[in-house]
Amino acid sequence: MRTAVIAHRGKSFGGGLSELRRLLDEAGVDDLLWFEVDKSRKAPPYVRKAVKAGAELVFVWGGDGMVQRCVDGLAGRGIPMAVLPAGTANLFASNLGIPDDLEQAVAVGLHGERRTIDLGRLNGECFAVMAGVGFDAAMIRDAGSGAVKGRFGRAAYVWAGSKNLQAKPFHAHVRTDGVTWYEGPASCILLGNVSRLFGGLEVFPDARLDDRQLEVGVVTAEGLLDWSRVLARVVVGSAPESPFARTTKARRVKVVLDRKVRYELDGGERTKVKKVKAKAKAGALQVCVVGGPAVSDRAAL
Repeated sequence: MRTAVIAHRGKSFGGGLSELRRLLDEAGVDDLLWFEVDKSRKAPPYVRKAVKAGAELVFVWGGDGMVQRCVDGLAGRGIPMAVLPAGTANLFASNLGIPDDLEQAVAVGLHGERRTIDLGRLNGECFAVMAGVGFDAAMIRDAGSGAVKGRFGRAAYVWAGSKNLQAKPFHAHVRTDGVTWYEGPASCILLGNVSRLFGGLEVFPDARLDDRQLEVGVVTAEGLLDWSRVLARVVVGSAPESPFARTTKARRVKVVLDRKVRYELDGGERTKVKKVKAKAKAGALQVCVVGGPAVSDRAAL
């Protein structure tokens, strides 16, 4: 089986990339394509090279941003992707139950089950975890992708979030599957593909990776008191019951804003926009998940 590794060399996991090479060598992987990048946005050309070279399995070493850049190139290809969670939040890996142990995560890639999942597609790019407009995008921008996040980890998001609690809401017109679903002020719009988002908290309790739909959420909270009430609901698993949040499911979503607002994909900052178009891409990606005796045996050690 021809195997490719696409790695963000600035991310750390287990014994590092040298240990990954050793584990793959010990597992008998001798037809290996190896690519390293210093920024996740540089990964897509190497995904295309791996596909063109006949890769039958692609290991992705990095965080959610790296995963997003790679799934965008693997969508619809039928090539399994194995995640090696070397990032800060690793939301995609945690939702899939990928072990936080390098040897076990490699075993999942080589011997685990293959699961077909949906992806979201927003403004021309695929995402695996979530897309967000407003508060969460500003939080990600302020947390940074370099020194701040690298030094403080998840705490960087808390610090950045607190800076944006007083941000002025924008007016949003949200259409789901061709029908107006929400119109009014909003501080955050989320499109989710999984249930657990911020810090492992369950924002969309009913989310499934294979239901052919996106989770849609609008938050109208403004200021510390409103946001504290929203987060309190999230902590106890009842976010949709908050008076400052509305949720639904849809295959297609169109959002029109009254001014340009920043958005993000899987934790990666993007530009400011006034319009967002998104849709669910059913069965777009194969991922390696825990399953099979080889993986179970290793997990028990």
